[in-house]
Amino acid sequence: MNKFLVAENICKKFKIGKCEVEVLKGASFSISEGEWVTLLGASGSGKTTLLDIVGTISTPDSGSIRINGTDPAKLSKNQLVKFRREHIGFVFQAYHILPELNILENVMLPLLFTGKISRTECRKRAEELLVMTGLENRMKHRSNELSGGEQQRAAIARALINDPPLLLADEPTGNLDAKTGSGILDIFEAIRRKNRTTILMVTHDQNVASLSDRTIRMQGGKTI
Repeated sequence: MNKFLVAENICKKFKIGKCEVEVLKGASFSISEGEWVTLLGASGSGKTTLLDIVGTISTPDSGSIRINGTDPAKLSKNQLVKFRREHIGFVFQAYHILPELNILENVMLPLLFTGKISRTECRKRAEELLVMTGLENRMKHRSNELSGGEQQRAAIARALINDPPLLLADEPTGNLDAKTGSGILDIFEAIRRKNRTTILMVTHDQNVASLSDRTIRMQGGKTI
């Protein structure tokens, strides 16, 4: 398999008041195309910071990331925004569903921003994703009318609207009960099988991690 995602010697520090905290201390890993990998570790181990760097939301102090052969550090600001939009989907523990829009409109939004297809085509793709995630009867509802599990499924549909080859998920089951969380993970597996999507997930839960292909443990800012 091709190494779709490569992280090498990632280091990151943050200033907290007058103190400097080293969150990542040379973390390295690689993921093959179509693989589902979990970063597993306790709170404070650096896994979310590493995920943010992989997602190009944050930049490392040193080290490098390559996503499908591209080094994000070499892209201009506008190129990076375009690259992130077209190549990376994000699913967070907090669903970030816009309350002023219905679920269908929320899912359509990232694709509309690209200007690549008509609103009609965008709507059709969003509807297909909402059917796939089991929300065909909730498209016109707003976030306050949905359960936590339904909001997370809507967030997954939104993350997939641009057909990204890489899906990043930060504690996607953290706010959900075990049964609902299991349903979310089933969707991840279906996505991977259908589209060969590469998935990098963060969790502190060993049971959740065990459902992925491979687990990378994090401790003290390092991959072990």
